[in-house]
Amino acid sequence: MQEIKEIQNEDYQVTWEPEDYQVKENLDVITVHFNGELALGGPKEYQPIKDLLNDLVDQEPNTIALNLGGLKFCNSSAISMLSKFVLGLRKKKDIQVVVVGSNDIPWQLKSLKNLQKLLPSLQLQLD
Repeated sequence: MQEIKEIQNEDYQVTWEPEDYQVKENLDVITVHFNGELALGGPKEYQPIKDLLNDLVDQEPNTIALNLGGLKFCNSSAISMLSKFVLGLRKKKDIQVVVVGSNDIPWQLKSLKNLQKLLPSLQLQLD
């Protein structure tokens, strides 16, 4: 079993389990799970998360799924980081982006729909 790739502190956890990267109907899918509260101080503090996401893009999967359903709070710096990540994927037309969120978390309703405006091909799933 491979090691879980994880970035965390007492407030949040971002994980990607290598076994999540699997072939489903001939599509490579990578899922990144976000949990807790992302309220870091600014872009430098978000760099490890950004690096993790960019490393996954470099693997050139068919689909990257961002599961944000467990993310209870997200400050403006975190939203900016996610927005810039999504904008960067406009250049990667061969990578489909799926964002999974929760209708029960108020910030997700507005902010995740804005991600879809930045990348119209983004598939948004609010449960």
